[in-house]
Amino acid sequence: MKITRRMVATCGVLGGNFLAAIESTIVAAAMPTVVTQLGGLEDYSWVFAAYLLAATVTVPLWGKLSDLHGRRAFYLGAIAFFLGGSVLCGLAWSMPSLIAFRLIQGIGAGGILPLGMTIIGDLYTIRERGRMQGLFSGVWGVASIAGPLVGGYLTDSLSWRWVFYLNVPFAFIAAAAVGVALGGQRRTSTARIDYRGALFLSGAVTILLLALGQTGGDRLVGPLGLGLMFAGAAVLGAAFVRVERRAAEPLVPVELLRDKVVGPAMMSGFLVGVAMFGAISFVPLFVQAALGGTATQAGSALTPLLLGWVLTSIVTGRVLLKVGYRRLVCGGLSLVSLGFVLLSRADSGSSLWAVRGALALMGMGMGMGMLTLVLAVQNAVPREQLGTATSLGHFTRSIGGAIGVAVMGAIVVTALPVGRDASPAEMAAALQRVFVFGACVAAVAVVSTVRFPKGLPQERPVADGGVVSGPGTATPRTPPA
Repeated sequence: MKITRRMVATCGVLGGNFLAAIESTIVAAAMPTVVTQLGGLEDYSWVFAAYLLAATVTVPLWGKLSDLHGRRAFYLGAIAFFLGGSVLCGLAWSMPSLIAFRLIQGIGAGGILPLGMTIIGDLYTIRERGRMQGLFSGVWGVASIAGPLVGGYLTDSLSWRWVFYLNVPFAFIAAAAVGVALGGQRRTSTARIDYRGALFLSGAVTILLLALGQTGGDRLVGPLGLGLMFAGAAVLGAAFVRVERRAAEPLVPVELLRDKVVGPAMMSGFLVGVAMFGAISFVPLFVQAALGGTATQAGSALTPLLLGWVLTSIVTGRVLLKVGYRRLVCGGLSLVSLGFVLLSRADSGSSLWAVRGALALMGMGMGMGMLTLVLAVQNAVPREQLGTATSLGHFTRSIGGAIGVAVMGAIVVTALPVGRDASPAEMAAALQRVFVFGACVAAVAVVSTVRFPKGLPQERPVADGGVVSGPGTATPRTPPA
């Protein structure tokens, strides 16, 4: 690929990255106001969980389809789903309709970020990807930092609906750039897509999240029904594993999970997802409901987390080849756990700056850990599995986030008084339980890093145009004595 087209494609992926980054924070800033206008605090977590559920179950499909038939068409399809869902969310008239439209938006989100990372993996070597991360982190930083501020401002000044309409121009720009630059990458394959696996996976995750949503507040089912839901999720999950082991083209290749780099990375990524999405989803609620802040203040509370994430990602991309995977992942997740511990000590009388300080530590940890996990997985698999492996990493984080948000939502509802509005002190106490749960999950993630191999990553060979050649798999090497 010519350098000019490669740069245009990179700019298009940057635009998609902007969409993914701003969506993860701009909605969180607006949600407390949305609940006030549309009602349904008990459905608060489902606005996030529905989005993450759709993104989770479609991530492996996007990755597999792009491996078999090329990146361009499916990346554009993902943007189309995201764009349509965004417009519909802006038109939502109730919490159930908003949740339904977030499902559509999530289908597109399931493809935008992992396919974008895969495209970059096709075009650049691991050394170049580490350097490119500075540019990507800059765009992510602008979007992530601006997202809460813009979301709060639009909510206070205009309407929460504009946090969804804002996606429209960026979606068109990203689609145009990628559509032009990645033309001619069409592939053909006789391989079959594992739709049975996708069906079992979707059913298992959906029933599990519905069951978790029944663990607090007013239940729609009794104990027997709840037990049957958990049993159904377990049966469908077991069926999914069985299908994947026998499928010629599995949705989630089991052999990838046996890899000494990919397996530990997936486990750590799952646990990080539980903690990360919980912080992003519930901190704005804490600021508004417990501290009495505005939507703008709730959004700005996330700025230290995102700024720390961006700056640390830039440094991590530059030192990864010198420091190695294990030290960075372990150090980063330790900071995340510490940040949650500090958040769990905040109450209705705490300063907003105390919350920001805890979030800054968490952001630094995310920047060290998340980038390292992505690059470790990409450098551990052959090129023909690059899309599948990258999407699998995003899948584990997303499913962790969906489960984490559902569990945290149940924790909050269970701790709140029934039949009346909660006071700021009661809301703070309920959310403290959420942050304690996040700290415990992050601590388990730190322990899981002991399975990560020691040593430094090796560079993978590339062909002309920055495309990895050959199926050889890089493995960590032992550092010199």
